Amino acid sequence: MVAISPVAHKLLNYVPFLLVLIDLRYEGVNGGKDGGVENHLEMGKKLLAAGQLADALSHFHAAVDGDLKNYMAYYRRATVYLAMGKSKSALPDLSKVIELKPDFTSARLQRGNLLLKHGKLDEAERDLKKVTCVWDADSREMRAECFVQLGEMGKAISDLKAASKLKSDNTQAFYKLSTIYYNLGDHEMSLNEVRECLKLDPDHKQCFSHYKQVKKLNKQIQAAEELIQQQMYSDAVSKYESVMKTEPNVPQFILNAKERMCHCLSKDQQTAKAISVCSEVLKADPPNVNALKDRAEAYLQDDQYEEAIKDFESAKEHSENDRQIKEGLERAQRLIKQSQKRDYYKILGVKRTAQKKEILKAYRKLAQQWHPDNFQDAEEKKKAEKKFIDIAQAKEVLTDPEMRSKFDQGEDPMDPESQQGGGHHHHHFHGGWENFQGFNPFGSGPFNFKFNFN
Repeated sequence: MVAISPVAHKLLNYVPFLLVLIDLRYEGVNGGKDGGVENHLEMGKKLLAAGQLADALSHFHAAVDGDLKNYMAYYRRATVYLAMGKSKSALPDLSKVIELKPDFTSARLQRGNLLLKHGKLDEAERDLKKVTCVWDADSREMRAECFVQLGEMGKAISDLKAASKLKSDNTQAFYKLSTIYYNLGDHEMSLNEVRECLKLDPDHKQCFSHYKQVKKLNKQIQAAEELIQQQMYSDAVSKYESVMKTEPNVPQFILNAKERMCHCLSKDQQTAKAISVCSEVLKADPPNVNALKDRAEAYLQDDQYEEAIKDFESAKEHSENDRQIKEGLERAQRLIKQSQKRDYYKILGVKRTAQKKEILKAYRKLAQQWHPDNFQDAEEKKKAEKKFIDIAQAKEVLTDPEMRSKFDQGEDPMDPESQQGGGHHHHHFHGGWENFQGFNPFGSGPFNFKFNFN
């Protein structure tokens, strides 16, 4: 059994009385030629009006048996079944009426209502589509309810917007629109629609209660987005955590919040957390392009180049003209090639997210450890000299913002072959260890690196 809107309940509650009234329209209509059948129909109708349902049902049974082609006999028997609360028994009779008289609108409307009540949504939609009048607000709302149950929210929104215009004081249509947008995770549209409801009736309890919730959520989300614009990513993450606490029961708001947290954590270079949160988003929404891009960037920060390439390629499948994806994929491919040659981060044993202070600390430790003067054996000294030069080059690249940026894009500033254009001056060490004689890795004293320039 599915949930039924207040509009649907209202119509269903009045079905028996509605059908009795409709019967008056067919007074004198002869659905068959048998006078006995007509007598049973007339007597049954009087008994129904008097509330003697069992006796009325007996007469309508006799009318059906007397003329199997008499659609009014089936229709009135359905009326009694509905008055007795036997909707399952009424359905076959209403279907028979429609079979005998396809243009019997009232029978089709009632069958559509019953099908909706019993959760047969596709069948209900077909009936309600055939009888819905484009100018009737109530029928529009009824069909919208059917669309909601079917998960076709766009169609439901369209019908409810029409219903809100067809009836000047239709607060219920605005309230329903607001709740649909809310469940879709669209806080701004939800706020707009509930405000329209309150313009019509400032004391509307449902709308006012919903308005307070949406307004609070909207304020938190706007504050979080402002923090992102200011690049205050950690604060933005905290604000989106508050959003999830404010609305823990709507999956789309949780997903939207986690998607933005994924972005913030990736930008803030909180690599492990970024990968974890982005993965949660992608588990719920695999084609989420934003989460794929942000997780790819986090993978690059963690030197997981192959995983980054997979994410960029997946994102490209869903958004092939996205320039950011194309550039990210090219960068990841350069970095994986670079990692197979010389990786200055690995040489110093620091992460890609390391600050200059961490880089210098690692450099000094390694420079002291691999200073060639510490080795007496010729082979070991030769190995130390090479290692020492690598350490010095790594320090030069990673402490120079311009060279480090190029290296992070997949270029090696110390390797002319990897440069993407000419006309640049690049630092290079020449002549091996002899240019490092007397060097003090801690930067004190008169000793300095000797650089040659191309």
